[in-house]
Amino acid sequence: MQKDLLLFTPPFTQLNTPYPATAYIKGFLNTKEITSFQMDLGIEVILELFSKKGMTQLFDYAIDNGNILSENSQRIYALKDHYLQPLDEIISFLQGNNDTFARQICLDNFLPQASRFDQVDDLDWAFGNMGLQDKAKHLATLYLEDLSDFIKECIDDNFGFSRYAERLGMSANSFDQLYKALQQPLSYIDKITVAILDAQLKETQPKLVVVSIPFPGNLYSGLRSCQHIKKHFPHIKIAMGGGFPNTELRSLKDARVFEFVDFICLDDGELPLELVTDYVLNHPAKASQEIELKRTFILENDVVVYKNNTTQADYKQLQVGTSDYSDLLLDKYISVIEVANPMHSLWSDGRWNKLTMAHGCYWGKCTFCDISLDYIALYEPVAANVLVDRMEQLIEQTGERGFHFVDEAAPPALMRSVALEILKRKLTVTWWTNIRFEKNFTQDLCHLLKASGCIAVSGGLEVASDRLLKLIDKGVTVEQVAQVTKNFTASGIMVHSYLMYGYPTQTIQETVDSLEMTRQLFELGIIQSGFWHQFALTAHSPVGMNTQDYGVTPHLKEITFANNDVQFADSTGIDHSKFSDGLKKSLFNYMHGIGFDLSLEEWFDFKIPSTSIAPFYIEDCLNKENFKAMKSNSKIVWLGTFPLVGSFTKVKKGIEVTYLDLIFHDKSTSFNIELPEDLANWLLDQLELWDPSLKIQTFSQVKASYENLFDAFEPFWYGEEIETLRANGLLIL
Repeated sequence: MQKDLLLFTPPFTQLNTPYPATAYIKGFLNTKEITSFQMDLGIEVILELFSKKGMTQLFDYAIDNGNILSENSQRIYALKDHYLQPLDEIISFLQGNNDTFARQICLDNFLPQASRFDQVDDLDWAFGNMGLQDKAKHLATLYLEDLSDFIKECIDDNFGFSRYAERLGMSANSFDQLYKALQQPLSYIDKITVAILDAQLKETQPKLVVVSIPFPGNLYSGLRSCQHIKKHFPHIKIAMGGGFPNTELRSLKDARVFEFVDFICLDDGELPLELVTDYVLNHPAKASQEIELKRTFILENDVVVYKNNTTQADYKQLQVGTSDYSDLLLDKYISVIEVANPMHSLWSDGRWNKLTMAHGCYWGKCTFCDISLDYIALYEPVAANVLVDRMEQLIEQTGERGFHFVDEAAPPALMRSVALEILKRKLTVTWWTNIRFEKNFTQDLCHLLKASGCIAVSGGLEVASDRLLKLIDKGVTVEQVAQVTKNFTASGIMVHSYLMYGYPTQTIQETVDSLEMTRQLFELGIIQSGFWHQFALTAHSPVGMNTQDYGVTPHLKEITFANNDVQFADSTGIDHSKFSDGLKKSLFNYMHGIGFDLSLEEWFDFKIPSTSIAPFYIEDCLNKENFKAMKSNSKIVWLGTFPLVGSFTKVKKGIEVTYLDLIFHDKSTSFNIELPEDLANWLLDQLELWDPSLKIQTFSQVKASYENLFDAFEPFWYGEEIETLRANGLLIL
């Protein structure tokens, strides 16, 4: 099974679904007829480790080396037979097999319990009487996390399900610490990793290995894997790319990195990798000084050189092909539920096909974001019909109908077009994405998105303060966020909000007021999930590049390796980290629907000022009238069914008039509309034209059609009958 390229993602990213970078690249390579094989080393290492055989060996290793010290680890070891016996069946269950096993998992005293089970309190609240499968997944996840704690305490303190040795890759301005760690003997996890990689290298026999490093938590394992290749397969060339080098290695100077790799490609990887591949496969004897490369670091004469000397332009999104998930062990991924939060489960439960609606961000102004980098700055949407073509191709290949659009912020207009295309093709899919809470997400657009299969959105409310939102250049206000989240929630689409504290110049009062805004949003039920994170200064953001404009003093260091997170002092002198526990504790309670009546002071162990936000501020925002005049080019769509029709007569001023009774049935209720026969027949004709599978009618076309036959259009359009239809599936987009 010889291939030109071997693509792999090192441990660890996600348990439930493959990180999409290698699938994107493989899809592109297919368009160039370059053969490749891809693997997710993370899931393969996890499956090797969390098996009855693997864990038996691990327990033996721990006891032989005398590493079982803590009371919790001693308990797990004492119960090792109880942990080992159901392990293979638990993994199989989390892979989607043997659903009936859920009933046994949920029985008291079936699973052994160590410290992770201390957090279990009200599972009936979290999963309800009907949530048996989710409850079992949650308990099985805690069981695996017990074993993970044992590994971390007794075998390898770098271990984590979604990261490995992350501290070595985070803010590593110098390569020294990471290089020193790579000179140490292989760890227990390292040995498993390189053994799996070694077997695949021998089978695939590639000429070029491509390693994708999305996060700091993949860097150590990625370099350890490359080290193994250099030692045992010195003829193979190695290229590195991915999110980590794109953001953090742009100032690379340390030549020692090239003891592990031969090429480091930045930003969109298609053309850079194509040029590297051409060099390795077709011109290996050519001196590196003579070759053309795109945004690629190489080593020349022991000096790190950045080569960007090709005249070829990057590929458009239309040209990069459909991501290809073949080779990956799609039926082996593990769905886990770490916390009883519906949005968090989307990240860890179920397998999602990953796609991108648009390259970059259509807004591209947020001052905390890396908007100077190409992956944000270069905005290029993909046509809706192409996107839905790709969805159908992935359904055919993977058998999965769930999609996560991994956009920085999906554009509302494109989301509308994609939704209409999905409805036109009568596809049944489930999808979610990241957005900006902007005003274009009207109630009707949200209803359309829901009808097309959208189940959730996540977006940044950030500081929940209008002054700071303006400073961030977010382009939204708290009032606008409230109205948009209400629209999504009313449509049945779950809303997750990213929340931020510690933004430069943020005062204690603004932090408290931001918490009060958040409390009100959750109490009204228009946000269902959230996450607080402390502001981090990054080198490529407007704040990082213009610190003096934001009252920030950076603590700069010499950069020879990674450059992204920058330590800094805020002009306010406030220690924002002290708010972390209180903000997260309050949010945990709000997501559980409790604690709204507690004063904000209750969440903190130090004195805070009272909030200056009125207690019904968000409710008042939602009650404001927001009437907007109809635009002539607004699109009219009918999502409901075609009615059953009956007739009857009415006598008006001595004249017998025939009426039609239009009886509509939707999935849960029915309603009827009575209209004079001629007007009813016109409406029936229009309902057929408003079907989303046909060419979409505009408001001006509908108005012209009406006024061709009847009097003024507006009294009818804003009358009771159309309002009834508006409440039951007639959308104006």
